[in-house]
Amino acid sequence: MSLVGKKAPIFNSPAVINGEEIVEGFSLEQFIGNKEVVFFFYPKDFTFVCPTEILAFQEKLAEFEKRGVAVVAASTDTEESHLAWLNTPKEQGGIMGVTYPIVADTAKTIAHNFGVLAGEWNYNEEGELIFEGTPVAYRGTFLIDKNGIVRQETINDLPLGRSIDETLRLVDALQHVEKFGEVCPANWEEGKEAMTATKEGVSAYLTNN
Repeated sequence: MSLVGKKAPIFNSPAVINGEEIVEGFSLEQFIGNKEVVFFFYPKDFTFVCPTEILAFQEKLAEFEKRGVAVVAASTDTEESHLAWLNTPKEQGGIMGVTYPIVADTAKTIAHNFGVLAGEWNYNEEGELIFEGTPVAYRGTFLIDKNGIVRQETINDLPLGRSIDETLRLVDALQHVEKFGEVCPANWEEGKEAMTATKEGVSAYLTNN
């Protein structure tokens, strides 16, 4: 089920911050009332598509921060695995230089609660608890507003890398809507015309575009 329009699930979990420090009890609640959050899941440390996305978010981090938006990542790996990957140079497949928090969801409960776990628990014929599927997170991206409400979500299958530019565009759209009370039409970008949510507004927009 979609989380759009609902409170983002609460969690407290270990994370690596600033690319070098493990902290316990990291939570998105620290941003409520202060910042929007882009919270994204990736499948696994030391893989192939994942570092391209993680490093791409880092390359655009200043753009998110300029808009007052926090970027936070998560996977089902341990915090020690995150730290080891963060200390591995890019030319060796690592993500050295990433500074935003990376959450360790080893119990897989965060991924489950956000609806991005690539499988589920079940019982076999012997009554044993088993996991069916792949015990990692899909490539889920969640845009959470300052009230802790999920305003947009996108979930990609494991081989499909996401667009960080599109995530930034959606941040701009959300902030425009909240600032001006207008709605954003298809392919809207910062600096382009938006419209009022009325018949007259739609008519004027379609006439001009």
